[in-house]
Amino acid sequence: MSCIDRKGGHLIVISGPSGVGKGTVCRELLSRDMKDIGLSVSATTRKPRLGETNGINYFFKTIEEFESMVRNGEMLEFAKVHGNYYGTPKSFVFDQMEAGKDVILEIDIQGATQVKQNYHEAVLLFIMPPTFEDLIKRIRNRGTESEEDIRKRMLNAHAEIEAADHYDYIVVNDNIFDATDRVQAIITSERCRRDRYILDFDSFTYKEEQK
Repeated sequence: MSCIDRKGGHLIVISGPSGVGKGTVCRELLSRDMKDIGLSVSATTRKPRLGETNGINYFFKTIEEFESMVRNGEMLEFAKVHGNYYGTPKSFVFDQMEAGKDVILEIDIQGATQVKQNYHEAVLLFIMPPTFEDLIKRIRNRGTESEEDIRKRMLNAHAEIEAADHYDYIVVNDNIFDATDRVQAIITSERCRRDRYILDFDSFTYKEEQK
């Protein structure tokens, strides 16, 4: 062991209201080729789509396999959406962290709450829009939703933004590159925390040279 060793990687959980750009922030962060950082891979019971690879896009499971993992406490979080299960396997995340990698998990607020309950050392980071009006504008500019869908999203967004009070960090996404800089700075800061290291103080003891 060296005189200074990291205890392992971190789990960085990123959430925010729909349309705030959290996925874009994650993609920009990963494109910067930061050392020892990767994206979590979820498990799901839905069928693979064209071009998707097991273990890369998702871990594809049968309903029986997924429910067995839940019963055995093998999920950091899970939910059932439109008849299919989605969840985060502990083994994949913890194996990456044990190897010294920081793992990014982009997930909704309900999932983030489950993760924190199951792994207290998870770092929760909330992406916030500069204003509520800006969030509405971003969703409208996507041109993929009706006004009724936008109204429902905005009603949900109010409750989602209130949940930011339970997160460790808040990053305002006023500009994608500036927001990513802040996320990167948070990860660097977490890597420098004293409790993330094992220090061998004996290695720093000065010993007189033998003549």
